[in-house]
Amino acid sequence: MTALLGDDLAQAGAEAGVALTEYFLTDKAKWVWRYRVGQLTSDPAGAGWLTKAVVADPEGVVVGYAGYHGPPDEAGMVEIGYSVAPGYRRQGYARQMLTELVRRAVAEVRVSTVRVTISPDNTASLATISGFGFTEVGEQGDEEDGMELIFEVPA
Repeated sequence: MTALLGDDLAQAGAEAGVALTEYFLTDKAKWVWRYRVGQLTSDPAGAGWLTKAVVADPEGVVVGYAGYHGPPDEAGMVEIGYSVAPGYRRQGYARQMLTELVRRAVAEVRVSTVRVTISPDNTASLATISGFGFTEVGEQGDEEDGMELIFEVPA
């Protein structure tokens, strides 16, 4: 993540073990990397829960990034985050990311609730979560994304 913040895509890819694309250097992605570096600095043990590159099988191509906003909180809630690179959207990758993130969360004994937050005008993401049992439980203002709807499903 530090290499990405320094615009060193080659170094970041070498450290990740996969070829990363310019998508990992967008302003939105850099906001994620800055935030996650801060989290790692304050809680290195939470690294396994944070954002990672997503590699499609069997193609072996990086299609985006996904993870959680951190380890489970005191109440057992984890929040999912994912982003699909523009060239790979509308091909089912977001649904696959969501499936794997929910699967991992549900398998973790410390997790009781899985959360996702989505902008009310993001129809693609709203469609992606349908069929997963998420229920809208409220809304919040996000410093980066603006107004978001909050959806949760029991683990």
